[in-house]
Amino acid sequence: MYQREEESIRKSLDWFTISLYIILIIGGWFSIYGASYQYENATSMFDLSGRAGMQLVWMGTSIVLGFIILKLDSNIYDILAYYIYAAFILLLLLTLAIATDTRGSRSWLKITSTIQIQPAEFTKFAVALALARLLNTYNFKLLRTKNLLLVAGIILLPMLLIILQQETGSALVYLAFILMLYREGLPGIILFLGVSAVVFFIVGLKFSETEMGMLSLGEFVTLLLIIITSSILLINYKQDWKNAKYILLGSVGYFGILYLISLIIPINWGLFGLIALGIIIAYLLFLARKNWSKVHLLIVTFAIGGMLFVSSIDYLFTDVLQPHQQMRIKVTLGMAEDPMGAEYNVNQSKIAIGSGGFLGKGYLNGTQTKLKYVPEQDTDFIFCTVGEEQGFVGSSLVLLLFLTLILRLIYLAERQKNIFGRVYGYCVACIFLFHLVINIGMVIGLTPVIGIPLPFFSYGGSSLWGFTILLFIFLRIDMARKRR
Repeated sequence: MYQREEESIRKSLDWFTISLYIILIIGGWFSIYGASYQYENATSMFDLSGRAGMQLVWMGTSIVLGFIILKLDSNIYDILAYYIYAAFILLLLLTLAIATDTRGSRSWLKITSTIQIQPAEFTKFAVALALARLLNTYNFKLLRTKNLLLVAGIILLPMLLIILQQETGSALVYLAFILMLYREGLPGIILFLGVSAVVFFIVGLKFSETEMGMLSLGEFVTLLLIIITSSILLINYKQDWKNAKYILLGSVGYFGILYLISLIIPINWGLFGLIALGIIIAYLLFLARKNWSKVHLLIVTFAIGGMLFVSSIDYLFTDVLQPHQQMRIKVTLGMAEDPMGAEYNVNQSKIAIGSGGFLGKGYLNGTQTKLKYVPEQDTDFIFCTVGEEQGFVGSSLVLLLFLTLILRLIYLAERQKNIFGRVYGYCVACIFLFHLVINIGMVIGLTPVIGIPLPFFSYGGSSLWGFTILLFIFLRIDMARKRR
């Protein structure tokens, strides 16, 4: 019996993904040793007093944990999904209540004097299981209002608790589940609205200091974007080229005339911009009444909501975000310089990566990392060690391995026989993709520093265990796909 079970595991397990996992955690182990290596006090990679030695312990326990997951019945993840989710919500509440302050965050639970865990890293798989269980419910329709609220609640509840723990970066990771929902039938307009909000926030904030009468330059540019986008939505959802053309050409003529007038007398661009938007909204309302069209009403809602959102950016930025978060965003957008503060990590990271050149300086030969110029170089900024020691070639290889893993996960998700397996698989792929894009982005200065690890590379037991559980549960579900 035991022999037949072992043979079944060997035959049905996706060994290609397992191989990628082993390669990545070994690559991470070597990178952690390279980042923590000291010329004067060099220790062995196996020394448990060093970072690499402890990471080896986490690797060993992770592999054991993965093996245990593979031995469990796959049905328990479906049956116990809601209970697992509830347990981790309670754990997040407990963490919020008893965790001590660790570098401004209350997200770590101390197990022993030397070992502590971060529940936020494990809650990802619990949320993924709960979403998979919900979407797998008989006759579940995602676009029903009640169901959308349930899905939003499952995602937003842990996000809120993690934000209260002062771990905004970890909380933002849960937004990755929206990509899975898009695969399961969430309308593209929802994703479009999310992207629009990000663009409006960046533009509105970036140019907020230049006044144009009643509006700032950022608000005025956003107003123009809203007018252009409204025309595009008309074309996309109503194929109404005629009215879209009226709006665009009318706006060009209107602002063109204002520009000519401004050459003679000063113009309050903000006021006239709002007048233009008001006229367009009135015209869209007229079309909605004339054609009994909900699409026109939705476009009106988008236009009004967009302007209200932009007008609230100052409040959101000043009163909601913490000062250090504000500075990180300003530095990323080029609005401020803080070379010894928020900008320091990114500058040193870019110097380290740039100094690696095409082929790198060689393993353990990186000067920036060995001289400890890069803070958090074995955790959040571990990729700069890869860039300096292995160069463009080594960095590209690491990114290629991650890309292969994500594409493989999507392939495995698509071959599942039921919704539960497919949804969970896409959740796993989306989490890995979000971590990869944001971590690499912040290391090279393209995204704000929000402190999320690079999967399998960043030092830490909670991170490695969390990603291992997330991945191996899916591999166990995939093993049982034929039976399902």
